[in-house]
Amino acid sequence: MTNGVDEVLAALADPTRRRLLDALADRGEATATTLAEDVPVSRQAIVKHLAVLQQAGLVSSGKQGREVRYHLTSQRLAQTADWMAGLAAEWDRRLAVIKRIAES
Repeated sequence: MTNGVDEVLAALADPTRRRLLDALADRGEATATTLAEDVPVSRQAIVKHLAVLQQAGLVSSGKQGREVRYHLTSQRLAQTADWMAGLAAEWDRRLAVIKRIAES
């Protein structure tokens, strides 16, 4: 796989990280402390999960005063969705061939 799809899928495999993405989608942006209110793990664990999400290109951060605020980024997720759509189209094509063979 290319374009970071492996990293994205690995990041999405963890349910806590998916909950963080959902929380950021709802809030728009948030600090790790605020996200810890939505996801019942320690703030330190939240920061570690956010680092994985940042490495995968799903989340970015910016400092505002003393706070680090996190928000979603969509490019890597869109690339992964495109890869998955291509894979689904290939399997649809293969299954259509099998169906034609089975029906003849």
